[in-house]
Amino acid sequence: MKVLVLNAGSSSLKFTMFAMTDETVLAKGMVERLGSDCPHLIYSRHDGFKKEFDPKVKNHADALKSICDILVDKECGVIKCLSEVQAIGHRVVHGGERFTKPAIVNSNVKAAIKDCFALAPLHNPANLSGITACEKIFSNIPNIAVFDTAFHQSMPPEAFLYAVPYDLYTKYGIRRYGFHGTSHHFVAIATGKYLNKPYDHMKLITCHLGNGCSMAAISNGNVLDTTMGMTPLEGLVMGTRCGDIDPAIVLRLVELGQGRNEIDDTLNKQSGLLGVAGIGSSDMRDIIAAEKQGDQQALRARRMFTRRIVKYIGSYYALLGGADAIVFTGGIGEWSDFIRWKIIKNLDCIGIIADKKKNEETLGKKGVISTPESKSAIVVMPTNEELMIARNVVTSITHPA
Repeated sequence: MKVLVLNAGSSSLKFTMFAMTDETVLAKGMVERLGSDCPHLIYSRHDGFKKEFDPKVKNHADALKSICDILVDKECGVIKCLSEVQAIGHRVVHGGERFTKPAIVNSNVKAAIKDCFALAPLHNPANLSGITACEKIFSNIPNIAVFDTAFHQSMPPEAFLYAVPYDLYTKYGIRRYGFHGTSHHFVAIATGKYLNKPYDHMKLITCHLGNGCSMAAISNGNVLDTTMGMTPLEGLVMGTRCGDIDPAIVLRLVELGQGRNEIDDTLNKQSGLLGVAGIGSSDMRDIIAAEKQGDQQALRARRMFTRRIVKYIGSYYALLGGADAIVFTGGIGEWSDFIRWKIIKNLDCIGIIADKKKNEETLGKKGVISTPESKSAIVVMPTNEELMIARNVVTSITHPA
Protein backbone atom coordinates (compact mmCIF):
# COMPACT_ATOMS: atom_id res chain seq x y z
CA MET A 1 0.00 0.00 0.00
CA LYS A 2 1.27 3.47 -0.92
CA VAL A 3 0.28 6.17 1.56
CA LEU A 4 0.74 9.92 1.21
CA VAL A 5 1.12 11.78 4.52
CA LEU A 6 0.42 15.52 4.59
CA ASN A 7 1.07 18.12 7.26
CA ALA A 8 -0.58 21.39 6.29
CA GLY A 9 0.66 24.42 8.20
CA SER A 10 -0.50 28.01 7.96
CA SER A 11 2.16 28.80 5.34
CA SER A 12 3.48 25.39 4.34
CA LEU A 13 2.54 21.92 3.14
CA LYS A 14 4.85 19.05 4.10
CA PHE A 15 4.53 15.63 2.47
CA THR A 16 5.94 12.12 2.71
CA MET A 17 5.15 9.21 0.39
CA PHE A 18 5.44 5.76 1.98
CA ALA A 19 5.45 2.23 0.57
CA MET A 20 3.93 0.54 3.59
CA THR A 21 4.86 -3.04 2.70
CA ASP A 22 8.27 -2.31 4.22
CA GLU A 23 7.60 1.24 5.52
CA THR A 24 10.00 2.75 2.98
CA VAL A 25 10.02 6.51 2.37
CA LEU A 26 9.74 6.91 -1.39
CA ALA A 27 9.83 10.72 -1.41
CA LYS A 28 9.36 13.66 0.92
CA GLY A 29 9.54 17.42 1.00
CA MET A 30 7.55 20.56 1.46
CA VAL A 31 6.14 23.65 -0.16
CA GLU A 32 7.01 26.60 2.07
CA ARG A 33 6.24 30.31 2.16
CA LEU A 34 2.65 29.84 0.95
CA GLY A 35 0.85 33.17 0.70
CA SER A 36 4.06 35.04 -0.06
CA ASP A 37 5.46 36.26 -3.36
CA CYS A 38 8.13 33.54 -3.42
CA PRO A 39 6.81 30.07 -2.48
CA HIS A 40 9.47 27.37 -2.58
CA LEU A 41 9.27 23.58 -3.11
CA ILE A 42 11.87 21.19 -1.66
CA TYR A 43 11.79 17.59 -2.87
CA SER A 44 13.95 14.55 -2.11
CA ARG A 45 13.70 10.96 -3.32
CA HIS A 46 14.69 7.70 -1.61
CA ASP A 47 17.73 7.28 -3.86
CA GLY A 48 19.21 10.65 -2.88
CA PHE A 49 17.86 12.68 -5.79
CA LYS A 50 16.95 16.24 -4.72
CA LYS A 51 15.29 19.15 -6.42
CA GLU A 52 14.25 22.66 -5.40
CA PHE A 53 12.26 25.20 -7.38
CA ASP A 54 9.79 28.05 -7.01
CA PRO A 55 6.31 26.98 -8.13
CA LYS A 56 3.64 29.56 -8.90
CA VAL A 57 1.23 28.64 -6.12
CA LYS A 58 -1.03 30.67 -3.87
CA ASN A 59 -2.68 28.23 -1.49
CA HIS A 60 -2.73 24.65 -0.23
CA ALA A 61 -4.69 23.40 -3.24
CA ASP A 62 -2.08 24.84 -5.63
CA ALA A 63 0.74 23.46 -3.46
CA LEU A 64 -0.79 19.98 -3.49
CA LYS A 65 -1.05 20.06 -7.28
CA SER A 66 2.66 20.94 -7.51
CA ILE A 67 3.49 18.06 -5.18
CA CYS A 68 1.38 15.66 -7.23
CA ASP A 69 3.03 16.84 -10.45
CA ILE A 70 6.53 16.08 -9.16
CA LEU A 71 5.49 12.73 -7.65
CA VAL A 72 4.37 11.50 -11.10
CA ASP A 73 7.06 13.28 -13.14
CA LYS A 74 8.89 10.86 -15.45
CA GLU A 75 12.33 12.04 -14.34
CA CYS A 76 11.74 13.03 -10.71
CA GLY A 77 8.74 11.04 -9.58
CA VAL A 78 8.22 7.82 -7.64
CA ILE A 79 4.81 6.77 -9.02
CA LYS A 80 3.44 6.51 -12.54
CA CYS A 81 0.01 7.91 -11.78
CA LEU A 82 -1.91 9.31 -8.80
CA SER A 83 -4.14 6.22 -8.67
CA GLU A 84 -1.19 4.39 -7.07
CA VAL A 85 -1.84 6.41 -3.91
CA GLN A 86 -4.26 4.25 -1.93
CA ALA A 87 -4.83 6.49 1.08
CA ILE A 88 -3.86 9.88 2.49
CA GLY A 89 -3.05 10.62 6.12
CA HIS A 90 -3.43 14.12 7.52
CA ARG A 91 -1.91 15.55 10.67
CA VAL A 92 -4.65 17.49 12.44
CA VAL A 93 -3.51 19.42 15.50
CA HIS A 94 -6.75 19.62 17.48
CA GLY A 95 -9.54 17.05 17.72
CA GLY A 96 -11.06 18.28 20.96
CA GLU A 97 -12.68 15.61 23.13
CA ARG A 98 -14.41 13.84 20.27
CA PHE A 99 -11.45 11.96 18.80
CA THR A 100 -9.49 9.38 20.75
CA LYS A 101 -8.12 7.72 17.61
CA PRO A 102 -7.68 8.44 13.89
CA ALA A 103 -10.84 8.96 11.84
CA ILE A 104 -11.76 8.38 8.21
CA VAL A 105 -12.76 11.82 6.98
CA ASN A 106 -16.40 12.48 6.20
CA SER A 107 -18.65 15.52 6.54
CA ASN A 108 -19.04 14.97 10.30
CA VAL A 109 -15.29 14.74 10.85
CA LYS A 110 -14.70 17.91 8.83
CA ALA A 111 -17.35 19.71 10.87
CA ALA A 112 -15.65 18.57 14.09
CA ILE A 113 -12.27 19.82 12.85
CA LYS A 114 -13.90 23.16 12.06
CA ASP A 115 -15.47 23.27 15.52
CA CYS A 116 -11.92 23.26 16.94
CA PHE A 117 -10.79 26.29 14.91
CA ALA A 118 -11.05 28.49 18.00
CA LEU A 119 -8.80 26.10 19.97
CA ALA A 120 -6.12 25.90 17.26
CA PRO A 121 -6.58 28.97 15.02
CA LEU A 122 -3.17 28.69 13.36
CA HIS A 123 -3.35 24.98 12.63
CA ASN A 124 -6.83 23.47 12.21
CA PRO A 125 -7.93 25.79 9.37
CA ALA A 126 -4.78 24.86 7.43
CA ASN A 127 -5.25 21.17 8.26
CA LEU A 128 -8.80 21.30 6.90
CA SER A 129 -7.59 23.12 3.77
CA GLY A 130 -5.20 20.24 3.11
CA ILE A 131 -8.03 17.72 3.42
CA THR A 132 -10.30 19.73 1.12
CA ALA A 133 -7.55 20.01 -1.48
CA CYS A 134 -7.02 16.24 -1.43
CA GLU A 135 -10.71 15.55 -1.88
CA LYS A 136 -10.65 17.54 -5.11
CA ILE A 137 -7.50 16.00 -6.59
CA PHE A 138 -7.77 12.42 -5.29
CA SER A 139 -11.31 11.24 -5.96
CA ASN A 140 -12.59 8.19 -4.05
CA ILE A 141 -9.37 7.81 -2.04
CA PRO A 142 -9.83 7.69 1.74
CA ASN A 143 -8.47 10.57 3.80
CA ILE A 144 -7.56 9.74 7.39
CA ALA A 145 -7.29 12.45 10.05
CA VAL A 146 -4.72 11.73 12.76
CA PHE A 147 -5.08 14.07 15.73
CA ASP A 148 -2.21 15.42 17.88
CA THR A 149 -4.58 15.52 20.83
CA ALA A 150 -6.00 12.00 20.51
CA PHE A 151 -3.35 10.04 22.44
CA HIS A 152 -3.80 12.32 25.46
CA GLN A 153 -7.55 11.75 25.72
CA SER A 154 -6.95 8.90 28.18
CA MET A 155 -6.05 11.49 30.85
CA PRO A 156 -8.39 11.34 33.87
CA PRO A 157 -10.54 14.39 34.73
CA GLU A 158 -8.29 15.35 37.64
CA ALA A 159 -5.50 15.75 35.10
CA PHE A 160 -7.30 17.50 32.26
CA LEU A 161 -9.56 19.86 34.22
CA TYR A 162 -8.46 23.31 35.36
CA ALA A 163 -9.50 24.55 38.80
CA VAL A 164 -11.82 27.18 37.33
CA PRO A 165 -15.65 27.26 37.39
CA TYR A 166 -16.79 23.92 35.96
CA ASP A 167 -19.20 25.48 33.47
CA LEU A 168 -16.22 26.99 31.63
CA TYR A 169 -15.40 23.40 30.73
CA THR A 170 -18.93 22.24 29.96
CA LYS A 171 -19.88 25.33 27.94
CA TYR A 172 -16.63 26.32 26.27
CA GLY A 173 -14.36 23.28 26.39
CA ILE A 174 -11.75 25.00 28.56
CA ARG A 175 -9.58 22.07 29.67
CA ARG A 176 -6.17 20.56 29.02
CA TYR A 177 -5.88 18.62 25.75
CA GLY A 178 -2.17 18.05 25.28
CA PHE A 179 -0.24 18.02 22.01
CA HIS A 180 2.61 16.15 20.27
CA GLY A 181 0.47 13.07 20.92
CA THR A 182 1.52 11.33 17.71
CA SER A 183 5.18 11.70 18.68
CA HIS A 184 4.66 10.56 22.28
CA HIS A 185 2.69 7.55 21.05
CA PHE A 186 5.33 6.61 18.48
CA VAL A 187 8.29 6.77 20.88
CA ALA A 188 6.35 4.92 23.59
CA ILE A 189 5.71 2.00 21.24
CA ALA A 190 9.24 2.14 19.80
CA THR A 191 10.80 2.20 23.28
CA GLY A 192 8.79 -0.82 24.38
CA LYS A 193 9.89 -2.70 21.28
CA TYR A 194 13.52 -1.64 21.77
CA LEU A 195 13.51 -2.80 25.41
CA ASN A 196 11.62 -6.00 24.53
CA LYS A 197 8.63 -5.05 26.64
CA PRO A 198 5.07 -4.27 25.49
CA TYR A 199 4.68 -0.51 25.90
CA ASP A 200 1.19 -0.97 27.28
CA HIS A 201 2.72 -2.82 30.24
CA MET A 202 5.27 -0.09 31.02
CA LYS A 203 5.58 3.17 32.93
CA LEU A 204 7.21 5.78 30.72
CA ILE A 205 8.17 9.44 30.93
CA THR A 206 8.50 10.71 27.36
CA CYS A 207 10.28 14.02 26.69
CA HIS A 208 9.70 15.60 23.27
CA LEU A 209 12.25 18.41 23.22
CA GLY A 210 12.60 20.73 20.25
CA ASN A 211 11.56 24.28 19.46
CA GLY A 212 8.23 23.15 20.90
CA CYS A 213 8.54 20.94 23.98
CA SER A 214 6.22 18.65 25.88
CA MET A 215 6.36 15.68 28.22
CA ALA A 216 3.95 12.87 29.03
CA ALA A 217 3.54 10.40 31.88
CA ILE A 218 2.35 7.13 30.34
CA SER A 219 1.15 4.13 32.32
CA ASN A 220 0.19 0.89 30.57
CA GLY A 221 -0.44 2.71 27.31
CA ASN A 222 -2.54 5.48 28.86
CA VAL A 223 -1.51 9.09 29.38
CA LEU A 224 -1.86 10.10 33.02
CA ASP A 225 -0.59 13.63 32.48
CA THR A 226 1.06 15.85 29.89
CA THR A 227 2.66 19.27 30.10
CA MET A 228 0.84 21.15 27.33
CA GLY A 229 -2.67 22.34 28.07
CA MET A 230 -5.65 23.84 26.27
CA THR A 231 -3.07 25.17 23.80
CA PRO A 232 0.61 24.32 23.18
CA LEU A 233 1.62 27.34 25.32
CA GLU A 234 1.52 25.61 28.71
CA GLY A 235 4.26 23.52 30.27
CA LEU A 236 7.98 23.51 29.52
CA VAL A 237 10.14 26.47 28.54
CA MET A 238 10.30 26.37 24.73
CA GLY A 239 12.05 28.13 21.88
CA THR A 240 9.69 31.13 21.81
CA ARG A 241 6.86 30.03 24.14
CA CYS A 242 6.84 30.90 27.82
CA GLY A 243 5.43 27.64 29.21
CA ASP A 244 3.99 27.73 32.75
CA ILE A 245 3.40 31.24 34.07
CA ASP A 246 1.17 32.93 36.63
CA PRO A 247 -2.11 33.69 34.75
CA ALA A 248 -2.19 37.09 36.45
CA ILE A 249 0.74 38.09 34.23
CA VAL A 250 -1.77 38.34 31.39
CA LEU A 251 -3.91 40.71 33.48
CA ARG A 252 -0.83 42.80 34.23
CA LEU A 253 0.02 43.01 30.53
CA VAL A 254 -3.52 44.25 29.89
CA GLU A 255 -3.01 46.93 32.56
CA LEU A 256 0.22 47.90 30.80
CA GLY A 257 -1.74 48.53 27.63
CA GLN A 258 -1.15 45.40 25.60
CA GLY A 259 -4.07 44.11 23.54
CA ARG A 260 -5.02 40.50 22.87
CA ASN A 261 -2.90 40.09 19.74
CA GLU A 262 0.13 41.72 21.33
CA ILE A 263 -0.11 39.49 24.40
CA ASP A 264 -0.49 36.42 22.21
CA ASP A 265 2.62 37.45 20.27
CA THR A 266 4.57 38.13 23.47
CA LEU A 267 3.82 34.78 25.08
CA ASN A 268 3.98 32.58 21.95
CA LYS A 269 6.63 34.22 19.80
CA GLN A 270 8.80 36.48 21.97
CA SER A 271 9.25 34.45 25.14
CA GLY A 272 11.00 31.19 26.07
CA LEU A 273 14.67 30.84 25.17
CA LEU A 274 14.44 33.72 22.71
CA GLY A 275 13.07 36.14 25.29
CA VAL A 276 15.32 35.16 28.20
CA ALA A 277 18.68 34.59 26.48
CA GLY A 278 18.62 37.87 24.59
CA ILE A 279 20.95 36.72 21.81
CA GLY A 280 18.41 37.01 19.00
CA SER A 281 18.01 33.27 18.60
CA SER A 282 15.79 30.54 20.04
CA ASP A 283 18.00 27.74 18.70
CA MET A 284 19.38 25.66 21.57
CA ARG A 285 22.68 25.22 19.72
CA ASP A 286 23.15 29.00 19.75
CA ILE A 287 22.12 29.19 23.42
CA ILE A 288 24.69 26.53 24.39
CA ALA A 289 27.44 28.20 22.34
CA ALA A 290 26.75 31.52 24.05
CA GLU A 291 26.70 29.86 27.47
CA LYS A 292 30.07 28.25 26.85
CA GLN A 293 31.45 31.67 25.89
CA GLY A 294 30.38 33.04 29.26
CA ASP A 295 27.10 34.74 28.36
CA GLN A 296 25.19 34.87 31.65
CA GLN A 297 21.76 35.46 30.10
CA ALA A 298 22.21 32.41 27.85
CA LEU A 299 23.27 30.39 30.90
CA ARG A 300 20.17 31.54 32.74
CA ALA A 301 17.91 30.60 29.81
CA ARG A 302 19.44 27.13 29.54
CA ARG A 303 19.15 26.57 33.28
CA MET A 304 15.49 27.56 33.19
CA PHE A 305 14.95 25.12 30.32
CA THR A 306 16.59 22.13 32.00
CA ARG A 307 15.26 22.95 35.48
CA ARG A 308 11.64 22.86 34.27
CA ILE A 309 12.21 19.45 32.69
CA VAL A 310 13.80 18.07 35.88
CA LYS A 311 10.85 19.42 37.85
CA TYR A 312 8.35 17.60 35.62
CA ILE A 313 10.37 14.36 35.55
CA GLY A 314 10.32 14.34 39.35
CA SER A 315 6.59 14.94 39.55
CA TYR A 316 5.81 12.38 36.85
CA TYR A 317 8.08 9.82 38.52
CA ALA A 318 6.05 10.23 41.72
CA LEU A 319 2.74 10.21 39.82
CA LEU A 320 3.64 6.96 38.05
CA GLY A 321 5.12 5.36 41.15
CA GLY A 322 8.46 4.91 39.38
CA ALA A 323 9.32 4.59 35.70
CA ASP A 324 10.62 1.79 33.50
CA ALA A 325 12.19 4.36 31.20
CA ILE A 326 12.73 8.06 30.64
CA VAL A 327 12.70 8.72 26.90
CA PHE A 328 14.30 11.64 25.07
CA THR A 329 13.15 12.56 21.56
CA GLY A 330 12.80 15.59 19.27
CA GLY A 331 15.57 17.74 17.82
CA ILE A 332 17.10 18.64 21.19
CA GLY A 333 16.26 15.36 22.92
CA GLU A 334 17.86 13.27 20.18
CA TRP A 335 20.86 15.44 19.33
CA SER A 336 21.97 17.39 22.40
CA ASP A 337 24.00 15.21 24.76
CA PHE A 338 24.85 18.45 26.62
CA ILE A 339 21.19 19.15 27.49
CA ARG A 340 20.45 15.52 28.33
CA TRP A 341 23.42 15.45 30.73
CA LYS A 342 22.38 18.68 32.43
CA ILE A 343 18.95 17.13 33.03
CA ILE A 344 19.97 13.62 34.06
CA LYS A 345 22.71 14.58 36.50
CA ASN A 346 19.96 16.06 38.69
CA LEU A 347 18.20 12.68 38.93
CA ASP A 348 20.87 10.81 40.91
CA CYS A 349 18.79 11.37 44.06
CA ILE A 350 16.10 9.01 42.75
CA GLY A 351 18.57 6.47 41.43
CA ILE A 352 18.43 7.46 37.76
CA ILE A 353 22.01 7.50 36.47
CA ALA A 354 23.41 8.11 32.99
CA ASP A 355 26.58 6.71 31.45
CA LYS A 356 28.45 9.84 30.32
CA LYS A 357 30.23 8.13 27.42
CA LYS A 358 27.07 6.45 26.11
CA ASN A 359 25.26 9.77 26.33
CA GLU A 360 27.96 11.53 24.30
CA GLU A 361 28.01 8.76 21.68
CA THR A 362 24.24 8.57 21.19
CA LEU A 363 23.29 11.36 18.81
CA GLY A 364 20.33 11.12 16.45
CA LYS A 365 19.99 7.38 16.95
CA LYS A 366 18.27 5.04 19.38
CA GLY A 367 20.19 3.88 22.39
CA VAL A 368 20.17 3.23 26.13
CA ILE A 369 22.38 5.79 27.86
CA SER A 370 21.81 4.74 31.50
CA THR A 371 24.14 2.67 33.65
CA PRO A 372 23.20 -0.92 34.61
CA GLU A 373 22.59 0.30 38.18
CA SER A 374 20.06 2.95 37.15
CA LYS A 375 16.57 2.38 38.55
CA SER A 376 15.07 3.53 35.25
CA ALA A 377 16.41 3.05 31.75
CA ILE A 378 17.30 6.29 30.01
CA VAL A 379 16.53 5.95 26.31
CA VAL A 380 17.15 8.14 23.29
CA MET A 381 14.50 7.33 20.70
CA PRO A 382 14.18 9.28 17.42
CA THR A 383 10.58 10.17 16.69
CA ASN A 384 8.82 9.68 13.37
CA GLU A 385 5.40 11.30 13.37
CA GLU A 386 4.94 10.81 9.63
CA LEU A 387 5.46 7.05 9.91
CA MET A 388 3.09 6.90 12.87
CA ILE A 389 0.45 8.68 10.80
CA ALA A 390 1.01 6.26 7.90
CA ARG A 391 0.67 3.29 10.24
CA ASN A 392 -2.56 4.74 11.60
CA VAL A 393 -3.83 5.12 8.03
CA VAL A 394 -3.19 1.47 7.26
CA THR A 395 -4.87 0.34 10.49
CA SER A 396 -7.89 2.59 9.89
CA ILE A 397 -8.43 1.11 6.43
CA THR A 398 -7.66 -2.54 7.13
CA HIS A 399 -9.33 -2.66 10.56
CA PRO A 400 -12.05 0.03 10.55
CA ALA A 401 -13.92 0.56 13.79
